[in-house]
Amino acid sequence: MGKKKETISLIDTFSEFNELKNIDKTTMISVLEESFRSVIARTVGTDENYDIIINPDKGDLEIWRNRIIVEDGNVEDPNSEISLSEARKIEDDFEVGEEVTDELFLEDFGRRTILTLRQTLASKILELEKDNLYNLYKDKVGEIVTGEVYQIWKKEMLLLDDDHNELILPKTEQIPNDYFRKGEHVKAIVARVENKNNNPRIILSRTSPIFLERLFEMEIPEINDGLITIKGIARIPGERAKVAVESYDDRIDPVGACVGMKGFRIHGIVRELRNENIDVINYTNNINLYIQRALSPAKINSISIREEEGRAEVFLFPNQVSLAIGKGGSNIKLASMLTGYNIEVFRELEEEYDEEDIYLDEFRDEIEGWIIDQLKKIGCSTAKNVLAMPREKIIVEADLEEGTVDYILDILRSEFEGEDDNEEEYEEEEGSDDIDN
Repeated sequence: MGKKKETISLIDTFSEFNELKNIDKTTMISVLEESFRSVIARTVGTDENYDIIINPDKGDLEIWRNRIIVEDGNVEDPNSEISLSEARKIEDDFEVGEEVTDELFLEDFGRRTILTLRQTLASKILELEKDNLYNLYKDKVGEIVTGEVYQIWKKEMLLLDDDHNELILPKTEQIPNDYFRKGEHVKAIVARVENKNNNPRIILSRTSPIFLERLFEMEIPEINDGLITIKGIARIPGERAKVAVESYDDRIDPVGACVGMKGFRIHGIVRELRNENIDVINYTNNINLYIQRALSPAKINSISIREEEGRAEVFLFPNQVSLAIGKGGSNIKLASMLTGYNIEVFRELEEEYDEEDIYLDEFRDEIEGWIIDQLKKIGCSTAKNVLAMPREKIIVEADLEEGTVDYILDILRSEFEGEDDNEEEYEEEEGSDDIDN
């Protein structure tokens, strides 16, 4: 009875260990059996003739040994063979050649064997725990997790999840304005999972654009439902971010849905990101219009796209340049990140446009409004912007008919030709007056 109690105690010990480490019963049984067989093989040379039965619900462990009956004096391997006389002590009707099964207890292998078993189990369970942790968080890369601050160091912070697994939030992955105390709960995404020498290391991030994307998915139901899609994100953590969104339902304003009434929806995201300013813009396939929106609130006169070089030249009035660049260059930097183009800003003299150029809106009595809007989308806000652009380019980028483009060009040219004729007539009149005088 004492042996049975000690055996059960051993199983109970590791059952507690099992619950503590969150290892399922099936895996635990497999580890136990493998460990027992390893110790048996190490002790007697082989485990092939042993049956190990484990009942985790009751905490039972049974070890059965199978041996072949041989004639007395012919036993060569006591582990796999038993003499006839010894066998008949178990059952008196056994005969040579039959198989005898008898139960063994851990104590039969000695105290040293039990200690070895404990060490083997502890080692295997620790290894299994590390594998489980790695596999668990490997599948969570890019997801938001919440951890409790456990320890704060100079270069990183240690967090614990609900299962007391260790998570690392490096200083480089924290928002500059982040400040946490021990015991606080922190949201972050799983950036990557490292596994060096079978020691998993879960790295979190609060500066990744994916973190902002996941926050939008949590706070904006339309994004979570798939009605609105995030097409691009650019961030300067803690300072400013730009998010391009697109709606698959014409009835839904993607920007309005993301911002909410009086900014109600986006306020929670802004607070989580330490008051990071977030610009939400409508996504478009029209790169000219996309760049215009990305550089908001600056008003652009014209854009020249150099696709081969991945570069965009943007022309603005002097008073719009600072808006386009932004504080510390943040606006133009984010716009470049969002659109994928290296944006360069050029000043245009406002006087030139005031005196010589004409805004397209002045021609709405001659040119339909939707056509003017199409021209504005490709970066043409004035008459000279249109006249400076090749005819074929206007047709393709503005998606207009050839006849429509020719009509527009004739109207715009006539406007400036008329001005030139008037100037010439005025000069002639002045000249005739001088002759008369």
